[in-house]
Amino acid sequence: MNLVIMIPFLAAVLIPILIKRKSPIHIGWPVFLVPAALFVILARYIPSIANGETYLNTMKWIPSFDIDFTTYFDGLSLIFGLLITGIGSLVILYSIYYLSSEESLQHFYIYLLLFMGSMLGVVFSDNLMVLYVFWELTSISSFLLIAFWFHRKRSRYGAQKAMLITVSGGLAMLTSFIMIYLMTGTMSIREIIAVVDIDHPLFIPALVLLLVGAFTKSAQFPFHIWLPDAMEAPTPVSAYLHSATMVKAGIYLVARFTPIFGGGELWFWLVTGVGIVTLFWGSFTAVRQTDLKALLAYSTISQLGLIMSLLGIGSISMHMGSSMEAVVFTQATFAGLFHLINHSTFKGALFMVVGIIDHEIGTRDIRRLGGLMSFMPVSFTIAMIGSFSMAGLPPFNGFLSKEMFFTAVLNISQLDFFALGTWGVLIPVIAWIASIFTFVYSMIIVFKTFLGTSRLETGDRKVHEAPVGMLISPGILAALVLAVFFFPNIVGDYLLRPAMAGIFPSLADKVELSQHISIWHGFNAEILMTIGVIAFGSLLYKYMRRWKGVFTLFLASWSFDALYNNMLLRLESGSSGFTRFYMTGVLRDYLLYIYVFFILAVGGSLFMTGAFSIDPIHQAPVRLYEWVIILVMMAAGIAVPFVKTRVTAILLNGVLGYGMAALFVIFRAPDLALTQIVVETVTTALFLLCFFFLPKWESGRAKAAPRIKSINLLISISVGAIFVMTALSVQSGKLFNTISGFFEKADELTGGKNIVNAILGDFRAFDTMLEVVVLFIAGIGVFTLTKLKLGKGGKNVEDQ
Repeated sequence: MNLVIMIPFLAAVLIPILIKRKSPIHIGWPVFLVPAALFVILARYIPSIANGETYLNTMKWIPSFDIDFTTYFDGLSLIFGLLITGIGSLVILYSIYYLSSEESLQHFYIYLLLFMGSMLGVVFSDNLMVLYVFWELTSISSFLLIAFWFHRKRSRYGAQKAMLITVSGGLAMLTSFIMIYLMTGTMSIREIIAVVDIDHPLFIPALVLLLVGAFTKSAQFPFHIWLPDAMEAPTPVSAYLHSATMVKAGIYLVARFTPIFGGGELWFWLVTGVGIVTLFWGSFTAVRQTDLKALLAYSTISQLGLIMSLLGIGSISMHMGSSMEAVVFTQATFAGLFHLINHSTFKGALFMVVGIIDHEIGTRDIRRLGGLMSFMPVSFTIAMIGSFSMAGLPPFNGFLSKEMFFTAVLNISQLDFFALGTWGVLIPVIAWIASIFTFVYSMIIVFKTFLGTSRLETGDRKVHEAPVGMLISPGILAALVLAVFFFPNIVGDYLLRPAMAGIFPSLADKVELSQHISIWHGFNAEILMTIGVIAFGSLLYKYMRRWKGVFTLFLASWSFDALYNNMLLRLESGSSGFTRFYMTGVLRDYLLYIYVFFILAVGGSLFMTGAFSIDPIHQAPVRLYEWVIILVMMAAGIAVPFVKTRVTAILLNGVLGYGMAALFVIFRAPDLALTQIVVETVTTALFLLCFFFLPKWESGRAKAAPRIKSINLLISISVGAIFVMTALSVQSGKLFNTISGFFEKADELTGGKNIVNAILGDFRAFDTMLEVVVLFIAGIGVFTLTKLKLGKGGKNVEDQ
């Protein structure tokens, strides 16, 4: 599987080469071969995976941190792998006819392949850190895809919003992974399942943070706000990322970690509760939308909530042990995975049809559409199949998984633990109401878009059916919607049951015997709920004008979007104010920050730890002529801030350098002394040369206030004192043998007779090279300053 993950990345690298050769073949066709080939490769594993086999492959990466590139291929990852490659193939085929040749196709397909490889990495990774790397790569590549039309302000806004929310959730997930590693001592998900301790104090925080990451990626309430704005992406991106793949990453994470965290009350209520609320809010909000893609965005949010709630309900089986009653509740997870597949088929088809409408007519505004059936019969047929499946009507696959959803919520309401005896009755009620709104917005897609009279204006484009190439992909998905309804157990036996074995390993044998999909169960409570959905949904759709005013009660200023925008504005204004506070443009202030931080961080920590320890017993005596040199250097250093001319300041600075050279001579280091003299002479000359071309020293400039001078003096003394005390403490408390003994072997190690030259040229040659580079850059800067011609007032002549 490692190669399967890397193939899209390698293909993305090859795309620029294909473009340069100016092949007459559309770039989309060779790109199409990548996911198509990967789909075939993965499909070949279906029989063996269905027989219970799993595949593990490990490559060493960072073994010292227990990070290996380990892939684990089982039934759960197989479902997602087939969706990623299968839907990806159809999306690329669709994009060949959808996108104009004038678009930056090279970038589009590179971003798409990067996303594809990242998603495959997420679902196949067994190592927590590797999974996180690919997880964030999906956020980055989706950002690039959403902002593909970067000249549009809304595209840039949607990309930024999606990235901020999903990456923030990813950081929460990373924190959870670190906690899990601290609890278990392993990065392998398979090993974690066997050794996790539910009583560990980090168990609950890790659980919550993991779900934050999953909820943000799968657009669960209240993190759902990024998905509608992400619809500014091209329709192929929306069909791929926001119906079949990226938004399903959070679903995969919850399913994969159910054996670790599932079975507890907190996991059940968070996953189920957030899912049910998301289901209702997404379906309710979708009804008010006037843009077809916005409607599909909220419908996607709603359907993701349905799947999430099913995974939460199914996790309760782990609380019941290995009884057959527990197996009954695994049906909920089975239904969730089934609906995940069904949703990818009908929602992918609907996104592509909406893209066709926008491409051929130039608008997605429902208020301007209508009567398209006679002009676009094929698109109408595909839209009807997708919409009716989403509404949960027969004979479409959405009907089967929706009936299983009703069964799950009815069963869960009968339990008397986890406070379900009190609150459990609300779950089927909310689910049923949400299904009514799902029926309503599904009818809006069909009837307000394709039936009735056309509301297009005379200036709009001429309505016509899309080219055959654009209809192939949604047509295949619509055919799958019907095929799965009539042959559901092919999907159940070869895909869903193996995936269930990965989620509930302790119940694998019983699950395999119990899971069966039936088209008809007779007149039971579930079918009565469906009839009620159709009846009430039809009434709500017919009299929509009378009750749609209820949406005006939900003020835009109180929405989560407004909360996000206000928070972002406050962060921007706050950061701008803070930046203006410390970015004063005054060099003294910047030096003040540095030195104060140094005093507090270094001096404070050394004092608090008692590291200052001066022992004068072992210090060498300071002789009279050494005191003379030191006093001269001190006098020069003190005098520098008080002189009136630059030349005097430079000469005093030179006294410090030449004094240091004199000390090197006294300490029997003639080479260092010579180097110091040469450097000091050159730098002094450069200072004089630079200052010659600078504006004249303004003798009448404003003098610093006494308070500022006092602060400068205090900071200067503090910094100097800390340096001296640190040096004396280091000299007094030697914990290790001096390294000078090693350098004394320079003749033996390097063949050099001069220790200083050996150190500079051999032991630290790399540092010496970088120092030369720094001096070279400084020389270029000095040369530039000497060529700078200044006019009156010190302004650049060229800028006047």
